[in-house]
Amino acid sequence: MLKSILLNDIVAVAKEAGDAIMEIYSRDFTVDYKDDKSPLTEADTKSNEIICNALTQLYPTIPILSEENKAAPYSDRKNWECFWLIDPIDGTKEFIKKNGEFTVNIALIHKNTPVLGVVYAPALGDMYRAKKDEGAYKNGQKLPLKTNATPEKKLFVVASKSHLSEETQAFIDSLESESIEQVSKGSSLKLCMVAEGSADIYPRLAPTMEWDTGAADAVVREAGKMTYQFESNEPMIYNKENLLNPWFVVKGK
Repeated sequence: MLKSILLNDIVAVAKEAGDAIMEIYSRDFTVDYKDDKSPLTEADTKSNEIICNALTQLYPTIPILSEENKAAPYSDRKNWECFWLIDPIDGTKEFIKKNGEFTVNIALIHKNTPVLGVVYAPALGDMYRAKKDEGAYKNGQKLPLKTNATPEKKLFVVASKSHLSEETQAFIDSLESESIEQVSKGSSLKLCMVAEGSADIYPRLAPTMEWDTGAADAVVREAGKMTYQFESNEPMIYNKENLLNPWFVVKGK
């Protein structure tokens, strides 16, 4: 199945969604709130519509799981060989703040593992892409772009801009290095920073959903890094009965 999927097709879908998002971003827009109090804009809805329609046309036999669609029951999902995992805008809070740190996330999950991922940050013009056994790239450059040879002297840590928990900060404070440089970033760009090497580690000891991480996790893995479950230190898995992610840490293997 994976061989038949053209990564360039998925990149084009993400760009089309990104163009629609930027048209709304450039003007005034209203903000609604979902039942869980998370924000929703017309850009989320439009991006979701574009991505779901395009993927259904391109690959009609592959089911779709999106943040903005009603999720299929686990009794159906558990039998999926593979599926698209989508967050039409990851970082809606950053979109509303107009700081540019939001992404379009499209992942292909095969048997609980992300095997293809496209993460597009339309306001920044950055495109991350990865496909299993074909490497990970940022704007055409192979990842990682750089490696920290002396993490014991200086460690670069990235954390959430809008969701930094006390537990995450305590974990960061416990890291062993002579110097720790901590930066904040929105959306799935944090995972991508570890993949590209501009950050050494991204701890997330706070809630996220599978669609928040799937696409960037594919990029992380193809860049030779890993997203580890915090408690078990096992790789993150997807298509669980509960779509809430466990706490996790993204770092080199």
